[in-house]
Amino acid sequence: MAETETDYAAVFQALPGMVALLTPDLVYADANEEFLRQSGRTREQVVGRYLFDVFPDNPGDSGATGMRNLAASLTRVVESGERDAMALQRYDVESAERPGEWEERYWSPVNAPLLGPDGTVVLLIHKVEEVTELIRARSRPLGDRAQVLEAELYTRARELQEVNERLRRAHAREREVALALQRAMLPAPSPVRHHRAAVRYRPATGALNVCGDWYDLVDMPGEDRIGVAVGDVVGHGLSAACAMGQLRSALSAASLVADGPAQALDALGLYAASVEGAENTTVVQTCIDWSDHTIMYSSAGHLPPALLCADGSVTFLDQATDPPLGARPDRVARPQATVEFTEGDTLVLYTDGLIERRVEDIDTGLARLADALTRHRRAGAEDLADALLLDLLPLSGATDDTALVIIDL
Repeated sequence: MAETETDYAAVFQALPGMVALLTPDLVYADANEEFLRQSGRTREQVVGRYLFDVFPDNPGDSGATGMRNLAASLTRVVESGERDAMALQRYDVESAERPGEWEERYWSPVNAPLLGPDGTVVLLIHKVEEVTELIRARSRPLGDRAQVLEAELYTRARELQEVNERLRRAHAREREVALALQRAMLPAPSPVRHHRAAVRYRPATGALNVCGDWYDLVDMPGEDRIGVAVGDVVGHGLSAACAMGQLRSALSAASLVADGPAQALDALGLYAASVEGAENTTVVQTCIDWSDHTIMYSSAGHLPPALLCADGSVTFLDQATDPPLGARPDRVARPQATVEFTEGDTLVLYTDGLIERRVEDIDTGLARLADALTRHRRAGAEDLADALLLDLLPLSGATDDTALVIIDL
């Protein structure tokens, strides 16, 4: 059987439902024939124009919410990269035959992202089902019973949407509280002894939940030693932020008295068993010693720190990796490794929000980080931190929290 090339543009136009493609700026990139037919618009009136210039709210209805609700749904899709199904919407449309007259219309929209190779949203798929006749049937006392029942279902869906909106607002308030708590518990950027360090924390853009990413820098006993750690609590919201604060404080204290990073993580693992929500937390602890130019490290399931050498080469510190906290039923001493560094090198610790993408293997993200570090190898800690965030985080905003610590060695 001979292979034939599929004409996806023709498939899109022939789709039986109303479907349009929007840019992240909410400009129509395309619309299929059914969308144009049911909306009463020509292709020239739609494609290339801003969504709400084509379909504004009815100016004669002061209580109209269709435009606001649709904009909120599309914005959520752009920021989260996730599908958003809307319930019933009343969204009046100006008559194509009688300009100035508005027709009462009801719609059930679903909005979904089309992701690019880097995981960012490049287009929005806007699929709409018109249900105006069903809603009108609900008010007919002698109308078709099945049609009336279907209209009743759509009406109940609208009520559910209102409940969902209230829940979203409640989650948004929780997110603000969690962010404030998180910022209060993370140490303020400041020099550690005479060494230059840069720290960054970026919450996920537009997400209703805050994660438990953290970093810590500790002035350790010894001639010239500091401890640097980065961790990530599984979970979201206030519970993750609270667990993060407890674990960060416990590891900070343990690192001051432990005989190396592995022993500090052993102690943290024991403590984590008593902290709700601390299971499967990942964390990497390092001890930088300038007196003998070594970095001692141990990782509990966390992404490997990157050592950027002055010549631009990058080494990932992955020789002492163990499962996350609480992931192993039997207590086994965690591994520990040591690597040498030279003056002019840079140590980079980070959480998964910096490199992970939904559609990529983790090695792709690590390679992208290594490439960015090599290109910016001559930058100081502060400039390097800004460059990494600019290069590696999606333009539409991070889909996961990101913690980043950079130490000039």
